[in-house]
Amino acid sequence: MNIDNTKSQMRKGMLEYCILLLIHRKPAYANEIIRQFHEADMIVVEGTLYPLLTRLKKDGLLDYQWQESTQGPPRKYYSLTADGEEALAQLNIIWNELNRTVQLLSEQEPIQPENI
Repeated sequence: MNIDNTKSQMRKGMLEYCILLLIHRKPAYANEIIRQFHEADMIVVEGTLYPLLTRLKKDGLLDYQWQESTQGPPRKYYSLTADGEEALAQLNIIWNELNRTVQLLSEQEPIQPENI
């Protein structure tokens, strides 16, 4: 088993969900999203984030507004649309089900060969 590949695939599968979670709290611009990921010990780079934001926008889950910044050019602040809120609600259910399953499986006692 290639653990690095498995880790990468698991991480990719969670990124969209995590982006929606972050933006649900409050509208955010890309560098702020990256900073929040770093604070949560998850390294995400611009080359990964921007295509995901674009796809989520294209899918109707995100919208954005340009806001002036005192520290440079205007920033594109992303927010969830109604469809984005609904998608997040569904992903929360899915995540809770998956988390529960993994917890139950990890807490089970190993099956002894004589019990097979």
